[in-house]
Amino acid sequence: MRVLISGSTGLVGSALAPFLSGAGHDVHRLVRSSGPPGSVLWNPDAGAIDRAGVEGYDAVVHLAGENIAAGRWTASRKARIRDSRVRGTELLSETLAGVARPPRVLVSASAIGYYGDRGSEVLREDSAPGTGFLPGVCRQWEASTDPARKKGIRVVQIRTGLVLSSKGGALGKMLLPFKMGVGGRIGSGQQYMSWITLSDLCAVILHCVEVATLHGPVNAVSPLPVTNRDFTKALGRALSRPTIFPLPAFAARIALGEMAEGLLLASARVEPAKLVATGFKFQHPDLESAFRAVLSVPA
Repeated sequence: MRVLISGSTGLVGSALAPFLSGAGHDVHRLVRSSGPPGSVLWNPDAGAIDRAGVEGYDAVVHLAGENIAAGRWTASRKARIRDSRVRGTELLSETLAGVARPPRVLVSASAIGYYGDRGSEVLREDSAPGTGFLPGVCRQWEASTDPARKKGIRVVQIRTGLVLSSKGGALGKMLLPFKMGVGGRIGSGQQYMSWITLSDLCAVILHCVEVATLHGPVNAVSPLPVTNRDFTKALGRALSRPTIFPLPAFAARIALGEMAEGLLLASARVEPAKLVATGFKFQHPDLESAFRAVLSVPA
């Protein structure tokens, strides 16, 4: 297949491109400035895209968006988080809908932030959205793919959970304090964390490209979510370090403001119902095997 990827320099995209190439696919990148041979240029801030360059692909995987955890959620930062997702997706979706040779499928990023803070409720793809900043962003983000869907392009929205990788993301930031023995639960520790390894996420994206019956939202999470307390203990065991220094909820709120509520203290117990129903096999379904693989810890 010929596959076009946006966001190819991010945590997921930088792993997905070689994963797809290794599987024999012809991978090209949608980039803001010069990239590898065959790259296609766009500037979503300016509403500019190489229209001819996005034609003729079998699949487009859209991952681009502002890093949601790069700083406190000021009003201007929240606007950048929202606009980078909504405007970029609208531009790409409208362009694909208007070309003579559109792709068969558009796989577009979303997040389990769609569900908001839901306690121990089991959340599937047909669950209602939550309330607040992140659910609002995710609703607009997913709705931005409508032009492609209305054109007849099969659209899949990947609602991704916490991506486990030692190379970056949330886990990458956790590793130093945990390795130093000063890690611990956050808040009560009872909030659910729905997660997936980076390698499994790449396989999920390819599965969504290949399985023609998949469309709409797809929860990209392990089938075994855990509480923050259990996640913390498992990480400590994997690193052979104690986890006795909790981060109280009030301290998280003081340090991070609204971002603490949205990313650290919210509870989302998400089930990958559509992946299970279509026969996807997780390489790392449980947290212990995930940490062994991600952290290169012997069994």
